[in-house]
Order: sequence, then C-alpha cells, then structure tokens
Amino acid sequence: MRTEENIVSQEEVVVISAVRSPFGKFGGALKDFTLPKLGGVVVAEAIRRAGVAPQDVEEVATGVNLPGSDRSIARQLLISAGIPPRRVAYTVDRACCSSMAAVNMASRSIRLGEANVCVAGGVENMSKVPYFLTDLRWGHRLGDVTLKDQLVIACPMTGKPRAVQAGEEAVEYGVTREEQDGWAFRSHQKYCKAKELGKFKDELMSIEVPQEKGQPLVVAEDESPRSDTTVEKLAKLPAIYGSPTVTAGNSPGLSTGASAMVLMSKTEAQRLDKRPLATLMGWAMASGHPDRIASIPAESARIALEKAGMSIDDIDLIEVNEAFAAVALVST
Repeated sequence: MRTEENIVSQEEVVVISAVRSPFGKFGGALKDFTLPKLGGVVVAEAIRRAGVAPQDVEEVATGVNLPGSDRSIARQLLISAGIPPRRVAYTVDRACCSSMAAVNMASRSIRLGEANVCVAGGVENMSKVPYFLTDLRWGHRLGDVTLKDQLVIACPMTGKPRAVQAGEEAVEYGVTREEQDGWAFRSHQKYCKAKELGKFKDELMSIEVPQEKGQPLVVAEDESPRSDTTVEKLAKLPAIYGSPTVTAGNSPGLSTGASAMVLMSKTEAQRLDKRPLATLMGWAMASGHPDRIASIPAESARIALEKAGMSIDDIDLIEVNEAFAAVALVST
C-alpha cells in the first residue's frame, strides 16, 4: 500500500517555463483588463514557451487577492487560454501570498500523483477594484449612503490598515523611517540596474492593449519603477493612514499584472525531453498574530529551509515580497 509520504517522496516538481506581464501602475495602460483576460494571455504564453499543448495541462491554479467584480477567475482564465473545459481550475486567495499559494497547491497535486502538468500563477488589477455599496439590497430610506473603498487595505480582524501594522512592527524591531526610505531607494536603483543589464527580458512578455482607433498599444515594460527616485524625495513624503513610518514611497504600488509558470513532474519532463528551469525543493506557509505582518515571512522561510534540510548559509539569492520596505527589513 502506498502512503502519502511514499507518494510525495517519489515525484519531484520542476518548472518548465515562467513568464509575466509588465506590471502596470495604478490607472496605467493595463487598467481596463479584466482578470480572466489578462491572466489568460499570460497563461497561454507560459504554455507556448513550455512547448506543450493546451490539452496537456491538467490543472490551473490562480492566486487572486482582490477579485473586484470578476468571479470564477481561474476557470474563465483556463478557457481564455485555450485549455479544454474538461480540465480543472481553482482560484486561491491568500492575501499577498496568493500566487505563491497557487504554485504550492499545484505542486502538491503533482507530488501526490494527481496531475503531471499544471499551470500556476496569479493576476491582479488594482485599478479595477470597485467601490462597494453595502446594505442597499433591501433599500435605503433616509440618510447618507457610504461607498467603501476596498483599496484601503486593512486587517479584517483588527481594523488596522496594513501600513499601520507594518510601521508599528518596524518600530518594535528598531527599524527607522530612514532605513525604510533607504531600502525603497535601493530597490528602485537595483531594478533599474537589472533592467539595464537585460535581467528581465526572459521573464517578460508584451501585452497588447486595444485602442478605440488604430493599432493596439504595446506595453513591454514595467510602469512603476522610477529611476529619478532619491532618498531626499522619499524623506519628504508624509506617513499614510497614521502609520509611524510607512509612506507611499516605501510602500508597494497599486499595480496590475499577471504571472504564470508551467509545472511538471520530473518524470513527465524527462518523458517529453523538457529541460527544467528549476526544481522546487520545498515550500512552507506560516501565520501569526494579525499585527505581525512584517516578521512572518522570516518564519515561513525558516520552516521551508528546515523542510528542505538546508540553512540560510546555503542560499545564494533571497527574494522577498516587498509588502512595504518594513517587511523586507524586519524579516531579513
């Protein structure tokens, strides 16, 4: 009898292709895309780059945190990408980690022998997140009607804006506003240098944006990074939502974009003579008190390293989701 432990130990998960759209700024060139449309274009490109047929894909996992008015996003995306409707798809919401959670879940399907070829990734369009009108279904007799902005991202348990939580934990760890501005400046500079060296050319694809007249607009580059950012400019920005240290300059942008990768079992990749880009060695999820937004990434990294039988000294490159400069600084 095969146990789950035996099944997991038998199959390695490899990455065959990975691609992303440019990331558009708030109200930028990609603002009108629905999530299924933008995600479908990127998934189709990931499949093309992998050199597999759409019908070979057995499962699609898509991470989405702010779906807006879209529903069954992964399912719509699957069909938009030309994958047969008989294949399965599911949408994952795990806040900032949604697309990574989708990759983890698809990888589990492969490790458990439930699928050989999966597509996983994520899509967001924060420019299309609507205002909400609540409690109006049964009418509104008197008084003002309030629109709720879903982009003021606050903790549902405590009501605190995430910027406040990140700033307060940064203060607790002794991470100053100046250090956070310095990290933000460094992040822009590193991006611009990497772009100059062509580091993003293999992962980026162009997106065509239909226009009312004439040819479509071709978006080929990220819109948010700023080569003219300086520490002095960042220092002049006010704190947001009452946070002690967090500003618009050391916070993440309200972006639009999509990413996707084709995952296979190592056995299937060998059968199809595919050369993997990478092998997934392990993954982990961690949680804590709702206010611990800045330190929890370190805990998940610790667990992942432990599961893989590795230490931080074995790692040459660390990438951290910059959900505020405070998160990267506190966690590292």
